[in-house]
Amino acid sequence: MDAPVGLRWPTVADRQLRADVHRVLHAVAERGGAIGYAVPPGRAETDAWLDSVLSLVRAGDAALALAVLDSRVVGTGLWRRGPKPIFAHYADLEKITAHPAARGRGIGRLVTGALVDDARRAGIETLALGVRGNNHGAIALYERLGFREWGRLPNVIEVGDERYDDVRMCLDLGRPPHVVLRGSAPDGPGSSPRRP
Repeated sequence: MDAPVGLRWPTVADRQLRADVHRVLHAVAERGGAIGYAVPPGRAETDAWLDSVLSLVRAGDAALALAVLDSRVVGTGLWRRGPKPIFAHYADLEKITAHPAARGRGIGRLVTGALVDDARRAGIETLALGVRGNNHGAIALYERLGFREWGRLPNVIEVGDERYDDVRMCLDLGRPPHVVLRGSAPDGPGSSPRRP
């Protein structure tokens, strides 16, 4: 019987955690995963990323979820709050990964579902993410979790000489009852009339 995959929610990083996170991010990028690296990152790059994320975690502006199997990190994901003050209710999901050796164990679903629940508890109203257009498995997973596509930038993700769509998806997590949704109504603060 396979060991269960668990979750860790770190706020600080020791040497082992840094090594584990680097191992996962490097392996995913090396296999062509669209996680923000044109080439597989070095240890200094992933350490700097981890330090910046954990600083946001301690400030309440992010959460980092790590999937753990047999005491080793095998997946990552985070939500990161938008810039304050006007986007503090909004967050992006980033770096949802599973180490190639641990694929097929539901890590993406586990990490993403946990991040959605955590973001909701933190008062996030809208989660958004970007996914490379050829990553149909991830798109299907996000759709099963309730995300919907709201747009795409065609052929903007560069992988060498190839270009892929950046598919943008979002999930509404709900709002307090006093919040008024105005959308694109032509009134309210900062509005202006459309000119012919």
